Amino acid sequence: MPLTLTCPTFAEGETIPVKHVRDGENLMPPLKWTGIPEGTQSFVLIVEDPDAPRGTFYHCAIYNIPPDREGLPQSIDTSHDNALSYARNDFGNGRYDGPEPPVGHGPHHYHFRLAALDVPNLNIPAKAGAQQIWREARKHLIEEAELVGVYER
Repeated sequence: MPLTLTCPTFAEGETIPVKHVRDGENLMPPLKWTGIPEGTQSFVLIVEDPDAPRGTFYHCAIYNIPPDREGLPQSIDTSHDNALSYARNDFGNGRYDGPEPPVGHGPHHYHFRLAALDVPNLNIPAKAGAQQIWREARKHLIEEAELVGVYER
């Protein structure tokens, strides 16, 4: 069974609810995954917007997620879960910041990407950005799952 990422508040290709966007409640969507591949020692989750005007914009990076986790809860400030590590997103924050595309720019596609890794943790500097985390994670990738939501203002 392949690694699969789902969200109970929106399905693949659907509109991301306002409660999960930055000018809404900015709640990180609850996420669940199944089909954890053999040999997984940790996970990394990133949220990125490749439709951003200046190139891919990173909204969240959570790394060193323990291999026994099967999801993440909805939360406005997930940085209080000591079992997880957060990289700086492109807003400069070490947390989830939801979609906030420019007004009138059209629909943006937000990619929630989960990577199963063959290492128990990534030794990354505390000030690392989301893009750096994702680059390092790709070096240890066993399998990846993706969920895409859409939002426009």
